[in-house]
Amino acid sequence: MEHEIEGIERAALASLHAAAPEKLRQDLGLHSEEVDGALVSMAAGDPSILLNRVIGLGVGQMAKFETPAVIRGLYSEASIGRHFLHLSPDAASGEFRAGLDAAGYQAYRRWMKFSRQPLPPAATRTDLQVREIGLENAADFGRIVAPAFDMTDASAPLLAALVGHPGWHIYMSFDGDEPAGAGALFVRDGIAWCDWAGTDPAFRRRGSQGAVLAARIAKANELGCRLIATETGEAVEGDSQHSYHNIERAGFKAAYLRDNFVPRD
Repeated sequence: MEHEIEGIERAALASLHAAAPEKLRQDLGLHSEEVDGALVSMAAGDPSILLNRVIGLGVGQMAKFETPAVIRGLYSEASIGRHFLHLSPDAASGEFRAGLDAAGYQAYRRWMKFSRQPLPPAATRTDLQVREIGLENAADFGRIVAPAFDMTDASAPLLAALVGHPGWHIYMSFDGDEPAGAGALFVRDGIAWCDWAGTDPAFRRRGSQGAVLAARIAKANELGCRLIATETGEAVEGDSQHSYHNIERAGFKAAYLRDNFVPRD
């Protein structure tokens, strides 16, 4: 299951790159490379770690000692400082971890991966209306979700480009005709990935996140998915963990913690 969850997240990130129009790709410095089977995503025009990260290390093949140094060199060449290395549990060899240390990486807060079977979504309470959107609301999706992940305004059109792109289903909550919140679902080979969710601050505490998540679960079930997955930061003391609790209320169970590494300097 870990390989399937890592695989669907990687596919979703690769699809984000594929959805970007060429002009936007140039403006953001958005590009990707493959190193030892891992996807290296880079965006010099936006410091967000959701665009500057490496996924797939150790999935299907053991990561090598020299791999972290190669990856760090790629980010340095692109003038990108902070970035994430996601480390699959399978890659946790002593040799590779020694390579991480030698290349100047240190452990950071882990991400909890969640999974769910294709069961009906839990009941939610909201006064908002939720529906799958089309291109007419694409800009609203980017406008709402980009700041929710500390991305720059320049990346809002990148997220908007997911609307209508193959494999993606974008849901939005509305107060009348006014967009309130949103969330994305990516589906491939019978596995669903819940991604890119956010709520306009003016509409918080009205049940948008839970309702949009329930709509995505229902869509995944409709499409015959055998597994639904998502993620958020691990539970730590002092963090309110709103997303963590919303995910659990929606019927997801903790699957595993994935290690993250960042440059020391």
